[in-house]
Amino acid sequence: MSEALLEVENLTVSFPTPRGIAEVVKGVSFALGRERLGIVGESGSGKSMTGRAILKLIRPPGRVTADRLRFSGIDLAAQSEKAMRSIRGARISMVMQDPKFSLNPVMTIGAQMAEALRTHKRLGRAALRRRVAEMLEAVRITDPERVMKLYPHEVSGGMGQRVMIAMMLIPEPDLLIADEPTSALDVSVQAQVLEIIDDLIKRNGMGLIFISHDLDLVGRYCDRILVMRDGAVVERCAARDLARASHPYTRGLLAAVPRIDESRAELPVLERAAT
Repeated sequence: MSEALLEVENLTVSFPTPRGIAEVVKGVSFALGRERLGIVGESGSGKSMTGRAILKLIRPPGRVTADRLRFSGIDLAAQSEKAMRSIRGARISMVMQDPKFSLNPVMTIGAQMAEALRTHKRLGRAALRRRVAEMLEAVRITDPERVMKLYPHEVSGGMGQRVMIAMMLIPEPDLLIADEPTSALDVSVQAQVLEIIDDLIKRNGMGLIFISHDLDLVGRYCDRILVMRDGAVVERCAARDLARASHPYTRGLLAAVPRIDESRAELPVLERAAT
């Protein structure tokens, strides 16, 4: 693995409930270089909470602790909210689930993208507009000048995904956290969006945390994989070795994936007993 860009050690996220403290992330540890790391698991396994905790987006009464949470030599745990605002977007960006719905419905796409860039870099109006157009072209939007004038409801789901990815990448961050960025897209558009992200990552030398429930997708797209269950990492492997994973939970997830040439009368059901 390349030199660590992000180091996470014993990360926990907890929330108070009427029945006591609920830990939704339990002692997660990993290091990330300028590579593609996939985090997979069922809904509720703690994948998204892990990504949000890295960016310190867990608000009270939620509580985040970690023995180590360092990004590019910066102790994230020790940063104030003001300091984190200078890191979010500029150094670490996150594409949320269904990213089109993260766009501001009352601002044009061009204005939103310019605002995202202006927050972190001082550029004149002409330079801002040129940079926005270039970024839209980078995500393969063929008529950026027209799209910049549109509002979010005027673009398709696939184009909205591309716009949001462009917005997150326009400050040229070192790390992108992509949380199910293509889950609402059809297969052909999904492949295009993933190719765009991959091209930008390779071109800019970024790190990627790709959060998904789709094992086949992550196995094809990422370099390494963490499998999460009930808030904990239960397996780590190279993406090329996913089919040979050894943990019973990972084996269960793989077995439950339907195939085009499906011949089984019933898909296997995951065992729900505690690990």
